[in-house]
Amino acid sequence: MAPAQDLLQEPLPPRCSGAALIVGATGYIGRFVAEACLDSGLETFILVRPGNACPERAAAVDALRQKGAVVVEEGRKSVEAALRAHGVEVVISVMGGASILDQLGLIKAIRAAGTVKRFLPSEFGHDVDRARPVGAGLRFYEEKRRVRRAAEASGVPYTFICCNSIAGWPYYDSTHPSELPPPLDRFQIYGDGTVRAFFVAGSDIGKFTIKAAYDARSINKIVHFRPACNLLSTNEMASLWESKIGRTLPRVTLSANDLIAMAADGISSRRMIFIIDCIMINCRGHHPREHSRFTDARHLYKRLPDRFPHRRT
Repeated sequence: MAPAQDLLQEPLPPRCSGAALIVGATGYIGRFVAEACLDSGLETFILVRPGNACPERAAAVDALRQKGAVVVEEGRKSVEAALRAHGVEVVISVMGGASILDQLGLIKAIRAAGTVKRFLPSEFGHDVDRARPVGAGLRFYEEKRRVRRAAEASGVPYTFICCNSIAGWPYYDSTHPSELPPPLDRFQIYGDGTVRAFFVAGSDIGKFTIKAAYDARSINKIVHFRPACNLLSTNEMASLWESKIGRTLPRVTLSANDLIAMAADGISSRRMIFIIDCIMINCRGHHPREHSRFTDARHLYKRLPDRFPHRRT
């Protein structure tokens, strides 16, 4: 693989600059991606299911609409027809785990529409082809790998985003990280708390995702978000927070077996699967940096600053 600095100098094919459709814009990471797309000034469509949404999701849709997003209701007309009617060039899927295989139909619609120049499937974790899932995680990863293979076979240019861990305390519930402060009563430490992972702020995930989606250098690439300043263990994160609040908090340890058992019981299983693989097993060591399709967002976008946990703001 050519060094990253050489990638910056290679002749680039024409980049897309048209409208984007965000699928899953009200979800865990989807809101960050949709907001970044709107903030960039791009024409932004969000695909939502009709019917009675929960109050939180309805409020999220309304907030995005007020910022300028155009809401496309799934079912009113086919996704294929919507893509064609609006001239959508970029489709970013941020579907949740239970809907991962719905992307197979989305890929068919993208191919048939003929307008889409880039597809980003719902990844936003670590490299699923090189992860080593355990327990209930195996099926989840197999589904994501199946979507990858379909994207690769579609003939539509793609980009796989591996943002590793989202910044914020890694709870295993489904609370959106932007709505949850760090703990004030106790820490949940996973394993011995010494395994390091890359933690990326949600706003940075959105910002770099939109950059990569419209960047010809990321065509058919796996783009990793690995800011060196944000490589931390949960013990280190806990110490940083304690130094900020000026007091020590008790620490409760959860083992991999504890989380596997909870996942088997269906308790926020996808979040726990991620914690086990990325924060306890050290998934960042499962793939070489020299992988032929690997590129790093920090090499592509050196002038864009990261937010990092120890910055006092």
